[in-house]
Amino acid sequence: MKTGKNSSEVFELRKELERSLGKKLKTPADFEFCVGAIWERLHQNISPTTLKRMWGYIEGADTTRLSTLNLLSHYLGYSDWDGFRRHLEENSESQSNEMINPTLLSSSLHNGERVEIQWQPNRRCVLEYLGENSFVVIESEHSKLQKGNTFECLSFYLHHPLYIDNLVQGDNAPVSFVVGKRDGLTVVKRYI
Repeated sequence: MKTGKNSSEVFELRKELERSLGKKLKTPADFEFCVGAIWERLHQNISPTTLKRMWGYIEGADTTRLSTLNLLSHYLGYSDWDGFRRHLEENSESQSNEMINPTLLSSSLHNGERVEIQWQPNRRCVLEYLGENSFVVIESEHSKLQKGNTFECLSFYLHHPLYIDNLVQGDNAPVSFVVGKRDGLTVVKRYI
């Protein structure tokens, strides 16, 4: 099965992927960055050429393979392409024509600054910025993120899930993690 690369669903997938990466895919280096991010999170390869065709950066097929759509959906935390499409259907009324801007960019922080995040049900963490888009958890309430855990993220969006990479918990291998997957972050507060 293939899906038209200009369909509204594929457009939303591209938009959510760019939001997760914290950048628009506009240059060859951007597409290589995306390939690397997918490899880091899923240990699966995707061709930069496939992504360039999907974004219309280069000419090519007008449709996108289901395997590509499944991979990108999985990267974003969905079970597969159908899971992503169900998410779109469930949120279509509340999010149509919504402009989404980051509430807080990691690049705007200085070393040592703190960020409080909250999500349902009654979860709360205070993070300290370490530089280079890295954070350490210094307070945690009712969360799988624990004091001393470190991770990387590019941006925080109020009312949207937080996608984090290279989460290190004790001696465990780094993993990717989604915070507030269902309802998103309810609080993003910066302490200067």
